[in-house]
Amino acid sequence: MIDRSVPRRVLPAPEPGGVASLPAALPVRPRTGRLLVLATVFVCAACGLVYELELLALGSYLIGDSVTQASVVLSVMVFAMGVGSLLAKQLRRRPAFGFAVIEAGLALLGGLSAIALYASFAWLGESRPALVAFSFTIGVLIGAEIPLLMVLIQRIRRQDAGGAVADLFAADYVGALVGGLAFPFLLLPVLGQLTGAMLTGTVNAVVGAGLVLWLFRRDLSRRSRWLLITANVTVLAVLACATVLADDFERIARRAVYGGEVRVARQTGVQELVLTGPATGSPRSLDLFLDGRLRVSGYDEYRYHEALVHPAMTGPHTRVLVLGGGDGLAAREVLRYRDVASVTVVELDPGVVRLARTDPMLSALNGRVYEDPRLGVVTQDAFRWLRGRAARDRYDVIVSDLPDPGITPSTKLYSQEFYGLAARALRPGGRLAVHAGPLATRPRTYWTVEATLRAAGLRTAPYSAGGRLSGFAAGPDRSLGTADALPQDWGFVLAGREQVPELRVDRDTPGLRSLSTQSLRDAARDAERTRVAGLPPSTLPHPRYS
Repeated sequence: MIDRSVPRRVLPAPEPGGVASLPAALPVRPRTGRLLVLATVFVCAACGLVYELELLALGSYLIGDSVTQASVVLSVMVFAMGVGSLLAKQLRRRPAFGFAVIEAGLALLGGLSAIALYASFAWLGESRPALVAFSFTIGVLIGAEIPLLMVLIQRIRRQDAGGAVADLFAADYVGALVGGLAFPFLLLPVLGQLTGAMLTGTVNAVVGAGLVLWLFRRDLSRRSRWLLITANVTVLAVLACATVLADDFERIARRAVYGGEVRVARQTGVQELVLTGPATGSPRSLDLFLDGRLRVSGYDEYRYHEALVHPAMTGPHTRVLVLGGGDGLAAREVLRYRDVASVTVVELDPGVVRLARTDPMLSALNGRVYEDPRLGVVTQDAFRWLRGRAARDRYDVIVSDLPDPGITPSTKLYSQEFYGLAARALRPGGRLAVHAGPLATRPRTYWTVEATLRAAGLRTAPYSAGGRLSGFAAGPDRSLGTADALPQDWGFVLAGREQVPELRVDRDTPGLRSLSTQSLRDAARDAERTRVAGLPPSTLPHPRYS
């Protein structure tokens, strides 16, 4: 006979697997344990966003077109996070062990992602497949974190699902904020891309393993505990060895990319500068790369800079403004004219200016223009500087020696708004010379620049110049290539406010080696044959370059 006078307490049935549903036996109070889990969420979120930003930065640097690479990395990673969340269901029976394994894998892959992508670029010549693979794999691991952390925090202290989700995501988002700020302001400028990623992986491994091996150690069997210790020690050892060898790896990889005579390699707050060629001898053997793109070839840079500068100098040229051109080569051509009273160079990266001042080969190539008292330098974004000064300062000549419009950070410097500011800064009768990218290989981009200048109220005279870059299949702002001494073309547009400027050079122009009035007129006829009609201008809200 059953005594029904005292009701029995009915315990909930355990979930399949048992462990995930039982309260955790912790070495600390539940409140402290919960805070430790949230702190781990914070750190893991910061590390995850650093991995994501590392992939974005390297994708833009190694492949180019930062908008495309950002879209690829973000879309693949977000999709992979969804996949990881679904796969995490299989680990709910052993959430502590599963979480520790995921963090060890994430630390290893995320920490080595930068070095692997750079190696792929240096020796295979292609890093896009590796970029997609790392984005997907890291995304899967990041996506599996939150479901397992949800199980762990519920095992510490049961609470409603909405409150637990709110707490976890609050810690996750704040951690992402810290990681997002730490990457550009601390890790990248201080440690660089390779070492910064490996340090992040080390922090990730220590925090993930520490949480499980200490706080949830009673959930682990002896065998699982030793497996996790061995795995994490191995991950930390690999990351430590990679960090020690990072400098040697960078030197070897740079030689694979740039050749055997890498003389200067430094990361500024804006970009990576690489200078190749011997320390003494002819400056014609010098090559300057900015973020992996050949910007100056001493072999025939004079063709580019003569074609850019001298047609604009035909007429009044007392005051000249050079936008970009921190290497001093455009200013060299301007200062050939003795009646130039002042030249202002507006360059975003002070590292380029410092290199042009101090490197013996580069300063020899630019004629030591920074020693000329007529030259002044402003280290600021050209758009911002023009916006603040155009209403007050006026120039006879403005030379726009900027990266190609297809490189996303420079797109605003080829917009209708930018050219409107430049037009305001011109004196009556002044001329604006614009480097508009390669004409033969990218005619649509070139003629978009020309259409944008016309939309800003300027009258245009399109033309081009040719050259041969020894050893590289690239113009002064194209990615590295492998062909030897391929013919190149550089597209330019000369513009004026009141009338179409005449394409010519004076007979007494000092020091010309490759330019004449006849060659300019021939180049203008050749350019006109490639015209793409009906192109809309590029604006800040609607950029037209790709």
